[in-house]
Amino acid sequence: MHLSWTFSRYFSRQFLSAVGVSFLICLAIIFLADFVELLRRTSTKDHVSIGIVVSMALLRLPSLGWEVMPFAVLIGGMASLLRLNRSQELVVARAAGVSAWQFLMPAVLVAFVIGVVAVTVYNPVAAAMVSQFGQLESKFIKGRASLLSVAQTGFWLRESDENGKSVVHALRGSSTDGIALQDVIIFRYTSDNVFAGRLDASSADLRPGYWQLKDVWLAEPSGQPKFHENYQLATELKPERVHESFNRPETISFWDLPQFIELAEEAGFSARQHRIHFHSLLASPILFATMVLVAATFSMRISRLGGVGQLVVAAIFAGFMLFFLTRLSLAFGSSGIIPPILAAWAPALIAMLLGLSALFHLEDG
Repeated sequence: MHLSWTFSRYFSRQFLSAVGVSFLICLAIIFLADFVELLRRTSTKDHVSIGIVVSMALLRLPSLGWEVMPFAVLIGGMASLLRLNRSQELVVARAAGVSAWQFLMPAVLVAFVIGVVAVTVYNPVAAAMVSQFGQLESKFIKGRASLLSVAQTGFWLRESDENGKSVVHALRGSSTDGIALQDVIIFRYTSDNVFAGRLDASSADLRPGYWQLKDVWLAEPSGQPKFHENYQLATELKPERVHESFNRPETISFWDLPQFIELAEEAGFSARQHRIHFHSLLASPILFATMVLVAATFSMRISRLGGVGQLVVAAIFAGFMLFFLTRLSLAFGSSGIIPPILAAWAPALIAMLLGLSALFHLEDG
């Protein structure tokens, strides 16, 4: 028997509304928790008003909401299937010859579409908002701005201290063992933003408390350029601070990630985490569809065995286990233990195969 368009549309609407309600509830809980945490972090900052805290919580909300979106699909899938079970609609459909695969197909397709829309539309908005949150966090909580930015012309480092400001530009670099730069230009400014000099060097290594420059031309406004084979420039920069300032993957839009990865690798920086994040975004539609299979596995057991509470808890536990394994896989990928593509795609594909196997067992014996 072919599933009618009317039933498909009805079930899709039920599933979509359940997912939407679940996601909104999750967002409300996240907002309250994050708002309280931001209040705690800003409690010693006299210049931070309650309006700024609310703005920061709202700006970070979409990014945090992305983390719970698979759970919203799982809970929404279970809620819609349980409602159809309770109203006997699913029982009638099964009696009419509709198989589990047929009545699940609309929900699976809707979940896949939700994943596509989330990656292509929701993610860019969330990335832009969490990037603004990072700027406010640096200004009002951390008290320092981002040091590093990557562009097509290379990358830039900025530093300010009581003696003035330094802007470092390099065409290439390496962050494998400390910070090592090639083809370096350093612009020096006084604390009043007056140009104080320029240094052109073939390379620069960040050492504790200073830059070690080689083959340096030093130009100052008051004199002729001078050449130094080796030159030390005082700095308060530390490698860990530079790494912290490197754009976090979640602050970059899905559409901009490929170009950023290319630019970062051309500049000599590792973009492994960004590549893993990009592939995890690509795998999100499959992960969302898999959550429907997980929800169906437990919902069908409820209709046969009863024990709603226990099986709902088991389904949520299975979702958390999948979340934990996904994070573990991404951590292995970030550390280089497994390839980035495998780290991003393996959890979703393995969960999908397990869900299909469980449904085959329940439906076809």
